[in-house]
Amino acid sequence: MTHPDRNSGHRLVANRLAPYRVAACWLRDNVELTTLSLLALIVLGVWGLAELTDEVLEGSTSSLDQTLLLMLRQDGNPDISRGPWWLREMGRDLTALGGVAALMLATLATAGFFVLTRAYRSTVFLLVSVSGGILISTFAKDIFNRPRPDLVAHGSLVESASFPSGHAMMAAVTYLTLGILIAKALPQRRLKAYVLGIAILLTLLVGVSRVYLGVHWPTDVLAGWVAGAAWAIGCFLVSRMLENRRERQRMRD
Repeated sequence: MTHPDRNSGHRLVANRLAPYRVAACWLRDNVELTTLSLLALIVLGVWGLAELTDEVLEGSTSSLDQTLLLMLRQDGNPDISRGPWWLREMGRDLTALGGVAALMLATLATAGFFVLTRAYRSTVFLLVSVSGGILISTFAKDIFNRPRPDLVAHGSLVESASFPSGHAMMAAVTYLTLGILIAKALPQRRLKAYVLGIAILLTLLVGVSRVYLGVHWPTDVLAGWVAGAAWAIGCFLVSRMLENRRERQRMRD
């Protein structure tokens, strides 16, 4: 015969643990959905990048690249971009946001903030994501070695190969990674959406400025965007999976 006080004690413990069990179930279900969605984006990005690379290597995109590039140039004078002088100056300002100096300053400043606040996991995530993106971009340029556009005068100094666009890829990696880290710390969805929207906008502006200045073919920029976004999402997915594993272990303990 079970003692009534013991039953009431068991019920009390079960009632206290109920919210944690609900939270664990919610976490498991949402993690699975989010993980599948991110994996789908990565697979789609890798597949799209492979298809685009194949088309570029075969020369199938040459006509499209030339048409889009010349659309941004003045009729009869392709060495000058369309628009007033201040728009060309703005293009150089925007393209600088994807340069090594600007991205490294943003990365190191943010990493320093995380170290001071003892957010070491965020520091590791940021440094691995950005440094890995730099290595992939450099390696890809050496492999494909695509020449820069020769139809127009370059509005910015360039020395490396053209495919994929390093500015576009590193802007995607850095700004999306920073956007993800900031969005994780914000409580409201509209704030998260705002921060991620700004990160995406900066990435797009940097890429468009590269074509506007005549230093990249449009497909170079598209490849950089896709590769950078896929890498940033992949790093976030790995980080999220590790965090969820630690959270489940803490719940079991």
